[in-house]
Amino acid sequence: MTVFSARKTFALAISRNYASTTIPQLPFTPLLHSLQYAIDCQSLSLSQQCHTQILIHGLGQSPFLATKIVSAYSICGSSTRSRLVFDSVEFKNAYLWNSLINGYLKNRLYNYTFDLFNEMCSSDERPDDYTLATLAKVSAEIGDSIAGKLIHGKSLRIGFLSDMVVANSLMSMYCRCGQYEESRRLFDEMPKRNSGSWNVLIAGYASSWDRSFDKEMWEAVKFMQNDGVKPDGFTVSSLLRVRRSDTGRYDHGRELHCYIVKNVLDSGLGSDVHLGCCLIDMYSRNNKVSMGRRVFDRMRCKNVYVWTAMINGYVQDGASDEAFILLHNMQVKDGIEPNRVSLVSILPAYGSHGGLLGVKQIHGFAIRKELDNDLPLCNALIDMYSKCGSLVCARRVFEDDSFCKDAISWSSMISGYGLHGRGKEAVLLYEKMIHLGIKPDTITVVGVLSACGRSGLVTEGFNIYSSVLNVYGIEPTVEMCACVVDLFGRSGQLNQALDFIKSMPLEPGPSVWGALVSASVMHGNSEMQDLAYRCLIQVEPKNASNYISLSNLYASSRRWDVVAEVRTMMKERGLRKAPGCSWISINGNTHCFHVADKLHPCSNSIYEMLDYLLLIMKRAGSSPDVEDMI
Repeated sequence: MTVFSARKTFALAISRNYASTTIPQLPFTPLLHSLQYAIDCQSLSLSQQCHTQILIHGLGQSPFLATKIVSAYSICGSSTRSRLVFDSVEFKNAYLWNSLINGYLKNRLYNYTFDLFNEMCSSDERPDDYTLATLAKVSAEIGDSIAGKLIHGKSLRIGFLSDMVVANSLMSMYCRCGQYEESRRLFDEMPKRNSGSWNVLIAGYASSWDRSFDKEMWEAVKFMQNDGVKPDGFTVSSLLRVRRSDTGRYDHGRELHCYIVKNVLDSGLGSDVHLGCCLIDMYSRNNKVSMGRRVFDRMRCKNVYVWTAMINGYVQDGASDEAFILLHNMQVKDGIEPNRVSLVSILPAYGSHGGLLGVKQIHGFAIRKELDNDLPLCNALIDMYSKCGSLVCARRVFEDDSFCKDAISWSSMISGYGLHGRGKEAVLLYEKMIHLGIKPDTITVVGVLSACGRSGLVTEGFNIYSSVLNVYGIEPTVEMCACVVDLFGRSGQLNQALDFIKSMPLEPGPSVWGALVSASVMHGNSEMQDLAYRCLIQVEPKNASNYISLSNLYASSRRWDVVAEVRTMMKERGLRKAPGCSWISINGNTHCFHVADKLHPCSNSIYEMLDYLLLIMKRAGSSPDVEDMI
């Protein structure tokens, strides 16, 4: 079918379907308003009706209206219709080209954007600043610095590099691709800079995992003010998101909070919800969720993002019940529906409670709101269904073709099989993933190696470990090495596990020695267990559980002098083991139990039943460890 015949068929189909539309015969301006309304509502049917009226009035060749209808179809996710409208216009201007390029970007059809850009360059239409800025953003989205450099060169050749919008977009692209020196070089070459230029540079440094850029980041903040540009809300929010795990991030966060209050950047946290979200996130990540809640309570205007930030803070803090209450209040009191990010944030709370029913309710809500094709949400559902014991539901989500699976989807499903001890299925799924050309990452490798370890597939697991190193060039991580140690250890090959630890190309961490400890306990090798515990204490000196376990090991062999030595060491270091805790959900209520806990209102009945069960077990010839059960 030729392009012309496709356009004709498309126009006839629209005319037949919408000739009986209730929209009156509209002149140009009302029609334009209706089209804008369709864009605001993201309504495909209204966009089609407006398109019909455009064709009926013979305005199909109007570049202005064509640009609007291309944008409307793109907003509604119908890129095919956008392209047909674009092809139907004989004389195209830069706005029409830009509209379709931007539509492809919004629908993540990144390859199409570059193809269309090549068409534009081959035509008589010259790219403008908006075109180049959009292509720079596309390069950033796909992390392709080579394509970004080509756009940089094109901007230089046609004289748009001095445009601040284009330069800022290119700077952002270089930062997203990890090329901070290139971004800084472009920044230094800019003849004029605005607050956006400084913010791009600062945000790039702040988003880097490499904390060696901290000095450059704070110097940029200082020079920004020396240049007469005052930090705004975007600057502060970028600094609040600095990825740090030490106390320095919290101290800087409090200082920034004071700066916000002093300079009234957010009018008392009432007008700028973005800053409020960043503050809540900053406090939550630093285990100060109560401070985050104070920020939340002070905000007069709360949208779905603010509620989601606070819910996510409670989930990260382990306060699942508070997260559930907040999710309920968001819908009942404020009448705000959760979005896909809200659902992804709340799902781990159900996983920690083993709440399969709760996960199903979230899944059902997502289906009703047509959010069930969202990739991160589907990945989270696969993970949570597996952790809550329903591998069937996890597989059903995984096999749904309504979303495009990525490496995380495969990794979640493989890990789910491993969690349930179904190593053969995990290996088969891993091999299918490789066959489809999907390159594994470290998370995938850890998932399949863990599955092999739980199922005793030593040969298959070690072959996979060797292949990812030699074929895919993946550098071994501590987690991968711990899985290999567990692989050997569970099968009783403790000497091979120890030899592997000695040959590791990186320093063994707690997970590696912990795997050897578990294997030694499993196979009753006290000598290897003693060695592993001592090494574990050296690499993890502040973990009280290691000392308790080592003390119990010596106590079992009646080496009381060493037991006293370990206990003294714990006391000198101020270490104390937190009591174990378990929970069970019954009729929607979660009941928590600690070791030797008698706080539960039904504790007398519980202990009576426990004594009865112990009596039955003794009669059956078992010798349960009463102390462990209590």
